[in-house]
This record gives sequence, structure tokens and C-alpha cells, in this order.
Amino acid sequence: MGSRTQRLALLIIAGVLLAGCGAGGDPEAGERLYTSFTIGRADAPGCITCHSLEPGEIKVGPSHAGLARRAAEVIRQSDYTGSATTAEEYLRESILDPNAYVESGFVPGVMYQGYSSTLTEGELTDLVAFLLTLE
Repeated sequence: MGSRTQRLALLIIAGVLLAGCGAGGDPEAGERLYTSFTIGRADAPGCITCHSLEPGEIKVGPSHAGLARRAAEVIRQSDYTGSATTAEEYLRESILDPNAYVESGFVPGVMYQGYSSTLTEGELTDLVAFLLTLE
């Protein structure tokens, strides 16, 4: 196999691996969704209406400052009740099934329960891409 063919094969393999790892989504589009007061087809509450990006600032729900790091930690806790195995899966699960795991100190059922029918797959992917930037 020639050098050019090898490079092309490596690029294809890298692309397939990235696609399989959930790479994708537009963090900037996700941030626009996050900071909107309503999102999705049913004008559901935007994240910013209940969550802060400031450390320690609690609105209705917990602060999302450092959320990507915390997501990776939560799935390793013994009291974690969801099914996610990665931070990305945890964030998707938290949006689509908010009662799968409720952070200590917060009440189940308070977070909007209809994002699974309100957000498109693209919107969800973009939102998760943004949330993964919150180190």
C-alpha cells in the first residue's frame, strides 16, 4: 500500500472512530440553546432559566459550572442510579430522563420532563456538546 493510500485509510479509520465516540454537535449552537429562555418545539424552559454557570450559584437546579468534570465523577459514584457509562451519556440521560439520577439536595420531578419530545436529535447533540465544554 502506498503512502497516500495509507494516509487515506488512517483518515477514514479516525473518522469512523470519532463518529463512534459520539463526536459531533456544535458547542456554539448548544450554548445558544442553553442561554435561551425557551427551547425546542414546545417552547420548553431553557437551561439558563433554572441553572447557573457560576460556581455555587443555585437557582432551581444545581450550578452547571464544572458540569463536564462532575458528570464524569457522578457515573462512578456508588449511589448513581442511571445507566450512563460516559460523561456524554450522563448529560444526555440527565436531559431526557432527569429523574434517572437526581443530585443530592434536589427534588425529583422538578426538572422539566418533556425534553425527549421537545428537542430534536440535533439540538440535543449540540446542547450536550456545549455542556461537555463546562470544565
